[in-house]
Order: sequence, then structure tokens, then C-alpha cells
Amino acid sequence: MSDKLFLTVKDLRKAYGEGGSYAQVLKGVSINVNRSEMCVIQGTSGSGKSTLLNCIGGLDSIDSGSVAVDGTLIEGLKGEKLSDYRRDNLGFIFQFYNLVPNLTVRENIQVCEYLTKDPLDIDELIAVLGLTEHQHKFPAQLSGGQQQRCAIARALAKNPKVLLCDEPTGALDSKTSRDILVLLENINRKYGTTMLIVTHNNSIKNMVDHVIYIKDGEISKDYYNEAKVPASELEDL
Repeated sequence: MSDKLFLTVKDLRKAYGEGGSYAQVLKGVSINVNRSEMCVIQGTSGSGKSTLLNCIGGLDSIDSGSVAVDGTLIEGLKGEKLSDYRRDNLGFIFQFYNLVPNLTVRENIQVCEYLTKDPLDIDELIAVLGLTEHQHKFPAQLSGGQQQRCAIARALAKNPKVLLCDEPTGALDSKTSRDILVLLENINRKYGTTMLIVTHNNSIKNMVDHVIYIKDGEISKDYYNEAKVPASELEDL
């Protein structure tokens, strides 16, 4: 694997169900993502984009093919080894935040700090994400954008090699979506975090390095942007 190449997916296949409910969701997907890239995965509902993210994240098992993250092959990992892979390599950001309701912002972030030997500085992270004045509040006291920023801080606390983002702006209005995307852009620049962003929003593809389209479980487009638009200038969010 070259120094730049970070994620390699080869001929990945994944199906769900059996009999009349059997569905082949991924049909031989192959992609390469370089270190420190921002990469968008787009496709219509049911195209397989979230399943691909879940297979890379070790949340879904793989039927056949291979996934390697920073040289680690993940197919066949089970139990403690799979948990170690997720702990040591991945940060997850979901559309609906998944914050612990009876923990403060700071405590939610610290949950992930304790999972690693090399966490990012929590005070710096809270400041970078604009949460300093909110750090002692509970999730129910926050706006949707503040909750998402807390979820991002929690995912980043353990200094992951890759950030997996599943519809990170899907539940947010256009202004808050833009603020979150500017934040992800700044984090990528500051920490060099590799990012995979699953989204149905067609504008986000213009701000990233690498764009992948999935259609009916197969890659239909895979290209690099020659010129990126800053997140602050994206339209139609």
C-alpha cells in the first residue's frame, strides 16, 4: 500500500434477507481513498451508500470481497478484534447524534477520550467546535446544530484515522448545515482526518476532494474535483 492510499475496498458484496425478501445491496463495489481526503459517497435512497459505510465501519458483516483501512484487513474480524479495529481507527457521526442524554456536552465528549492512548486535547476540541459556553449543558438544552457539533467532537476526541459521516447534515436547516460543513472542512485541514461523508445533498460534492456515486449497488461514477468550492460558498444546502 502506498503512503497516500488509506482505504481499499475490493469487489465488496453484501446482501440482506432470504427467500422472497432477499436483496443484493452491494454488487462488487471497489474504491480507493487516499489519506487525509474528504470523500463524498452519493446515491439515491436504497442505492447501498450507507451499507458501504457500515461495512467499512465494521457495523455490517461482509459477504465477500475485502476492506482494508490503513493496511488492516477487516473482513473476518470478530468480537474483541473488531472492537479494537473500531476503537483504534474510526470515528462515527450519525444524522441523529446519539448523545447520552444524562451526560453533559463535556462528559459526552470525554466518553471517547478514555478509549484511546492518544486523544486530542478536549479543551481545544471544545473551543474549535464552538462549544465552550455550552460544555456543561445537557443534550436536551442544545439546538440541533449544537448537538451535532457535540457528536462531532465526541467522534474526534479519540483522534480517529477516519471519520465516517452518515447524513451529518440531514436533520439540519441550511444555515446550520453550512456551519457543520465548514467545521468538517476546518477539521480536515487542521488534523488531516480522512473523511467519508454519505449524503443525499447534491451540493456537498463540490467541497470535497473525491466523489463516488453508487447506483443500484454498483459504482456509477468515481472522480476527483479539479477545483473545490469552500463550504462557506456552497449553494442550495
